[in-house]
Order: sequence, then C-alpha cells, then structure tokens
Amino acid sequence: MPRPQRCEQFTASDICVVHVTQRCVRRAWLAGVDPVTGQDYSFRKEWIRRRMEALASVFAIDVLTYAIMSNHLHQVLRSRPDVCAQWTDEEVAIRWLRVFPGKRLEEHLAEPSENDVKMLVRNRERIQLIRSRLSDISWFMRALAEPIARIANRQDECTGRFWEGRFKAQRIVDEAGLLACSMYVDLNPVRAAMAASPEGTPHTSAYDRAKSRSGEEIPSAAFDLKPVDTEEAGRKARETPIDELRKQRKQKRRSPTGKRVLRDAWLSPIRIKPDKLSNDAEVHTEGVRSSDRGFLNVDWEMYWELLCWTANQRVDGVASKIPQALSSLLSQVGVDTSMWRDLVWHWPKYFGKSSCVGSPDSMKAHAKEAGRHHHRGQALAATCFS
Repeated sequence: MPRPQRCEQFTASDICVVHVTQRCVRRAWLAGVDPVTGQDYSFRKEWIRRRMEALASVFAIDVLTYAIMSNHLHQVLRSRPDVCAQWTDEEVAIRWLRVFPGKRLEEHLAEPSENDVKMLVRNRERIQLIRSRLSDISWFMRALAEPIARIANRQDECTGRFWEGRFKAQRIVDEAGLLACSMYVDLNPVRAAMAASPEGTPHTSAYDRAKSRSGEEIPSAAFDLKPVDTEEAGRKARETPIDELRKQRKQKRRSPTGKRVLRDAWLSPIRIKPDKLSNDAEVHTEGVRSSDRGFLNVDWEMYWELLCWTANQRVDGVASKIPQALSSLLSQVGVDTSMWRDLVWHWPKYFGKSSCVGSPDSMKAHAKEAGRHHHRGQALAATCFS
C-alpha cells in the first residue's frame, strides 16, 4: 500500500500533531561513525539540532520531542496556524526572509533590511501564501533538510542525495498515542544500545529537558527577528570587503542574537496549563519558539520517571512491576499497563506501517473523517489500549 498523500494526513490550516521520520540515503551513517570507513560524522547531529532550534524560532511549528540518530532523525511536531494568525504582516515577512532570503550569490551575505520587509508586505497575495507556509510541516522539513544536505555534500566534496527521500509522517490523534510516541522518540538511542539510560542520550529532547532542570544554558540558535536599517545595510555592503562580510556572517550564524538560553527553551513545554482555554494560542514572545502551549497532562517529573522506568525494561518477557503512580497515569490516558513496555520498545511492530497513531477508537474516528474505512495497524494496536 503506497503512503497516503500529505493532504490526507495534515494541512497547514489545521492544528495537528505529526510524528516525522527522515532517513539518510540508503540508511548510511552520515551523522555517526561510519562502520565501513571508520569516519566519524557525529558532529553533524549538532548541525541538525541547531537548525531545528533556529527554525523553531521562525515557523509556527512546535517541536514537542526529537531524537537525532546516526542515520535518521525523529521529530514530533505540532502545526500552529492559530499562532501564525496572530503575527503581523511585518513579522511574517521578516521570519520568511530569515529562512528564505531570496538573494543572488553575491548578495547572500546581506541580511534582510527594512526595505526588503516593506516590499514583501506590500505584496498581499504573497504574504498570505507565506503565512500558510510558516505553519506547514512540509515547509519546515524542507527548510531543515536542504541546508544540511548542501553543507554535508560540500564537506564531502560530492553531489547527490543526503536524505533518502520525502519524510515519513504519522498523524497522532489522541493523548495516549502522543505519550507513547514521545517516549518512543526519546528512547531511540537506548533502544539502539547507544546509551544505557536517557541521561546519556545527547541530541534528544529528554536530554535537553533534563539538563535544563540543572540550569544548563547554550548559545541560542534562534534567528534575529529584527530587520537591519536600509541605509546601514547599503553602507555596509558598499564599504565592507566581501571577505569581512563573510566572516561577520559566519560569526553571527553561531549565535544570531548573542543570547544564552536554557537548553530546552526552544522546545514546547510538556505540561498543558489547566487555566488556559483550548483556543488560546499562547503565543511565545521571547523569540525562541512559536508558543508556550504544552502537549500532555503530565508534569516533567512524572514524564521523566516513566521514561526512566521504561528504559530499564530491556529484556523481552522480563519486566519489573510498574509503580502505582505510573500505572495510574497510563490508565488515565487509556493505555493497558501490562502492554506499555511492549508498545514503546516494539513501536514499529504496532505503528511502523501506519499513517495514524492513537487508540483504536481515535484511529477509527480519524479514518472516517479522512474518508477511509480504517487505518493500517488499527486492529493490532487494540491489544495495547484499554
């Protein structure tokens, strides 16, 4: 059965949560230690993480969880057209120009000026199109994948594909599916035997959140959302040598705003605020992510406890008794406690070929909305949900 079309899974005009998987071409270890040549490309994981962080500051896309592996990456993303609708035309323009400046080769060193922003704002049709793209997961993935591929190819002095093809997407339709999928993503390095516990898994959202609890900060990769003065930009372009402009541009890429932020500041908070209405956009105002809305009815401490307990259940058929508090949490979201370990550790078995993730009832309801009879994997997933 071929993959469903993107428009059948999600649209830029709807708020939706999607599990995204992007693999390197031929599943080669292009972001890890190549087992054939011994070449270590692990540093590219930080390229990918910083690019994700930068895009989270301009797109109306919430990054809920992520894991960057040696030959693929996982993300759980939430589109936020409601947040994008709150931005002014000027904000939409500068955000777009930061990611897609549209400059020719000899001009690409120049940053978007106030005049560039004003010219784009005057084009109403273009602004409307851009506004929809800024809340489109497909455009987010395009802006993530293409620059990484170009930089890697330039470094390897080769041409061709870096990524296998279009990313795989799974629509997540309820909290039970979201909790299980988030755990699966965060535990990917543990499942691959790259680490013994979540504490030792850099380039995952769980690691970032845990380090932030101890106050660890990093240089922010967020884009500077202020256009430069037009006259100053012209003077700088005329009077500054190209090599110096290139040097300044390189320095600013490392930390566009010059700020330091908590390691998880760019990620969506975990806990949904009980005092906020579902139609409240909760627009973020500090320039590092699109919104302040959480995605689970769970505190970080409880999420971390469940994550660590699940990470310790390595051996098939041998699972320790789950603590009462964690059992109650799983029961509240509708997951069969006895099947939780199997669901997370053997995720591909249950949802590997499905385009939808959730409890059987939620999957059935979504299939009906999409004009389908059912989703693949719906019957098998029923064994894991109460």
